[in-house]
Amino acid sequence: MNLDRNKEICVCNSLTLGEIVDFVKANNIRSITKLIEQEELPMGDKCEACHEDGYENDGYSLTMILSLVEQGRI
Repeated sequence: MNLDRNKEICVCNSLTLGEIVDFVKANNIRSITKLIEQEELPMGDKCEACHEDGYENDGYSLTMILSLVEQGRI
């Protein structure tokens, strides 16, 4: 899968796909709840559009990232 690691996923916190993927892998995060509740790298705590639908309603979301990491696709 060829995704742009520079695409902003959590716009409110200015976090890119690459930053989030790296954090998820480094911290072995497997659930959206754990990802949102952690405090080391705040995300999904403001407008919440990034949780499922994506900021631009395009499906690029935290849920998508978690799924792709779990599948080993990114």
